[in-house]
Formats: sequence, structure tokens, C-alpha cells
Amino acid sequence: MTAPDAETARSIARALVEERLIACASLVPGVTSIYRWEGAVEEAAELLVVMKTRPALLERLFARAAELHPYEVPELLAVPVAGGLAAYCRWVAEETEGGGA
Repeated sequence: MTAPDAETARSIARALVEERLIACASLVPGVTSIYRWEGAVEEAAELLVVMKTRPALLERLFARAAELHPYEVPELLAVPVAGGLAAYCRWVAEETEGGGA
């Protein structure tokens, strides 16, 4: 996900962690996005928010993040993970709603 500023990114990330839809969010400042919107090429400074969750929660995560996000069409993408440290993956499962894989 991208966010327009640190306050927005932090607020959305905190809500999603509190609601157990994600285990963790990493906020990466200094992203410049160039895109076409409503017929014009735009450029904006944003933050990249990398969220860790389970595939079973993606639909609910996308819906809730979109609800919290100020953009009309927020960037919400799922990137498949080829692997990960078993202990970290267990922690993600334990910290997200319902636990388990």
C-alpha cells in the first residue's frame, strides 16, 4: 500500500494491527509515485507500507484498508511470498485474526 504521508500510514497500519488483520507494517518513506490519474500524469511523494498477513485475510484486509484510506482508489496489492523463516511465519499467523495458516 502507499500512503500520502506518515501520519496517514501510521494511523492505518496501527488500526490494522489492532484489528489483527496484519501482524506488522513497515513504513518506508521517500517513495515518489508517477501515475496517470483522470487523464493527467501526476507525481506525488508517498510512503510505501509493507504489511504482513495471511492469504486468508486478504479480502478483509483490502476492504478495511480501503475504508480507512483517504485515496479514492488506494494502491492495495498482494505479493506472494516464496518462503520465509518458519518462526517469523508462525508469528505472523499467531498475531493475525484466528492464527493458523
